[in-house]
Amino acid sequence: MMAGVTISADFSTIPDAQRPEKIEQLCAAMEAADEAGHYPKLIVERPWSVHNRVLEGEFACPRAIRWYLQRELGRLAAAGARMSVCRGRQAADLHDPELVAAVDETRWDLRRKKLFLFGPERMALSIDRLRHYTGTAAETFQRYVLLTNYAWHTEEFRAALAVSNGPDSDGRQMPAWHYAQPDRAGLTMINIGVGPSNAKTITDHLAVLRPDLVLMIGHCAGLRNRQEIGDLVLATAYMRDDRVLDDVLPLSVPVVSNYTLNTLLLDELTSRSLRSRMGIVFTTANRNWELQLASVADRLERSRALAVDMESATVAANGFRYRIPTATLLAVSDKPLHGHPKQSADAQGFYEVTRRHHVEIAIAVAEKVRQTPAGTTSRSRSPSPRRSGRCIRAGCPPPTSAPPTSRCSA
Repeated sequence: MMAGVTISADFSTIPDAQRPEKIEQLCAAMEAADEAGHYPKLIVERPWSVHNRVLEGEFACPRAIRWYLQRELGRLAAAGARMSVCRGRQAADLHDPELVAAVDETRWDLRRKKLFLFGPERMALSIDRLRHYTGTAAETFQRYVLLTNYAWHTEEFRAALAVSNGPDSDGRQMPAWHYAQPDRAGLTMINIGVGPSNAKTITDHLAVLRPDLVLMIGHCAGLRNRQEIGDLVLATAYMRDDRVLDDVLPLSVPVVSNYTLNTLLLDELTSRSLRSRMGIVFTTANRNWELQLASVADRLERSRALAVDMESATVAANGFRYRIPTATLLAVSDKPLHGHPKQSADAQGFYEVTRRHHVEIAIAVAEKVRQTPAGTTSRSRSPSPRRSGRCIRAGCPPPTSAPPTSRCSA
């Protein structure tokens, strides 16, 4: 055993029935190192890997992602990995000036495995900021997250899930409500406010908690003649005019919604016989975009976008960067190009009619994901000899069939 190792396990020799207990011990050792003021260090040796055999990394606040660690280590254990946990570096003070260099993602290695995607300093900073913005501790966040920018949606969420826990004080910038379930399998809803800057801020920090789903529900301006106020828009892809991520994710990189989430959303809309269309959503940083229509009209026409909003593409782009499954479901609240600009009196009536259905759909889809063994996993891998044709991530789905037909953007 290497010096300094707290606990190690060779899962190629551990019977299946004993794996969960050993994984619990590994996680407990990580939390003990954290409580002692160190970043816990995890080393994973994967005998099946030719070019990337040993993975290692440090964590902050492992208790905040305990459910994720248990699941991922369980999948690695099932493949016969060898793992060890030891104390890593002394945890940095968040007031240390050197923290700025440690959280700088300018030279971020995009090839790192998701389990080791973030450094511990970045995790610690984001966990602290989540508490600041939302008024809730990272340990209360659930793995399925709904984002909105309307207090009406959070009111409906709390009415539907009455035992939800919310902020510890009033006046939080992005108040969060959590419907807690064992293994963090419940739902979190956050009112992120308006605009792409807020959307980037919250998803930057949510990413360290490794959510299984981030679904944006909100309102949009409809762009098509046949759309009606109250129609729903299911985003398939995005036109990015939000500008907040252009330097870190070039506009040439395509950003699309998660296929599994969109399929579940479409099934839910169909079962409820709700009017909806699938297509491209144009996300802008300019709330009054119609006042500068000439500057964006050509892009809207060429893209055949269905709708305009201010957050969806930002959420999806950051989801792409941080490997978070995302999707968008919007309701048409106005049609400024067709003589129906958003007006206060009309808007109040629209919100009253649509908000309950909108939240119910989001809750129903999150529940379907929770009941799906493969979750939102959509990638496949070459089979490992030990797994008899199954991929390393337990429960990866078989090839999927074509999605159900729907009204498209064409």
